[in-house]
Amino acid sequence: MTGPSIPSEALLQAIASGHGGVAASDLPRLAAGVKELSRLFTKGRATASGSYLDRPDLRAAYLQYYVPVNVAKVSSVLAELPQFGDGTHSHGPFRVLDVGAGPGTGSLAVLEWWSEQGGCGPALSVLAVDRSRKALALATGLWTAVTTTLPAGLATFQTAIIDAERPANLRRLAARQFASFDLILVANSLNEWFRGDRDPVGRRAKIIATLLDMLYPCGSLVIVEPALREHTRALHSLRDRLLSLGRCSVYSPCLHEAPCPALAHPEDWCHEERGWQAPPTVAELDRELGFIKDSLKFSYLVLRKDGRTVVPRATDLVRVVSERRPFKGELRMWVCGEGGRRDIGRLDRDRSERNTAWDDCQRGTIIRIESSQRKEGSRLERIPEKGMVEILRRV
Repeated sequence: MTGPSIPSEALLQAIASGHGGVAASDLPRLAAGVKELSRLFTKGRATASGSYLDRPDLRAAYLQYYVPVNVAKVSSVLAELPQFGDGTHSHGPFRVLDVGAGPGTGSLAVLEWWSEQGGCGPALSVLAVDRSRKALALATGLWTAVTTTLPAGLATFQTAIIDAERPANLRRLAARQFASFDLILVANSLNEWFRGDRDPVGRRAKIIATLLDMLYPCGSLVIVEPALREHTRALHSLRDRLLSLGRCSVYSPCLHEAPCPALAHPEDWCHEERGWQAPPTVAELDRELGFIKDSLKFSYLVLRKDGRTVVPRATDLVRVVSERRPFKGELRMWVCGEGGRRDIGRLDRDRSERNTAWDDCQRGTIIRIESSQRKEGSRLERIPEKGMVEILRRV
């Protein structure tokens, strides 16, 4: 499995240098902090908030462990977006709004993505908003450390203390900015909005609709969420709600605009898994704790208003939405496309030059399948020897 490279050396050095008053600590202390944060972000999610950044031990653990991981997750999603040279951006700086920015994880991922394009695009202008002054101070410190070698004005960073759960605050922000944004990012914060509300998805949809109004016509709104079933299914529901209102279209990961088929069964959900090379500190903490971070797991949604999609819509295109499921003499995977969510396999004895690409597929791969067959009364489809599998986009 291939995937995003580790965060840049400049970012890793900025984290290790302790910007924001946080210095790298000894491994056992960091490991204890990561373990506590892991509990808060999973079993204790209902009580987790930005307040963990107030504790030096948890702040250090978050910066040393979770910032590199989350930067890599967001970067892998940004890699799917149109590049600057495709003609969709031709006005001034590339303007980014990072909503619920925390210590700037999403903003730093945007900086990495922008830097990887080799200066072929416009200058970068990022506005990070969060309700926590301390989190934004950390974000500013990291950004400043990473961009010290860039020419002045090439990549600018501003912050604003705003409670994004109130649409009026965002509308006032838009009025002050006098312009739309090319990219709006909501990374690992959507699930924190309106907890305990009778209709959290509906309330979140109103916020996202407000953000869509602030998006440049050819811009992208990116949502990244933890790979937890509850939060991911809520993201699926949010997608369906927004599409039913006609406020946007899905750029990726979905290859269709129909209601999400994963919501048909309460145990189903659709998340991502991308390969990566863990930075040394993350790898050391994993060994200390017995964690396994050999891949990046998350869920995401990219929305646009211009109808553009990651690949052209077609009935024979599907995306792999499960792990590889090898059986004796057969390889199966779940896929999703305009035909819904389908279980497809290919017997080893039916491997041929036309379908050998099935062996190279993994979760997230976009493929074209022709001539798959389903026996009457069976839910499983099979790719026959003469069937065709073509990979259109790898992850």
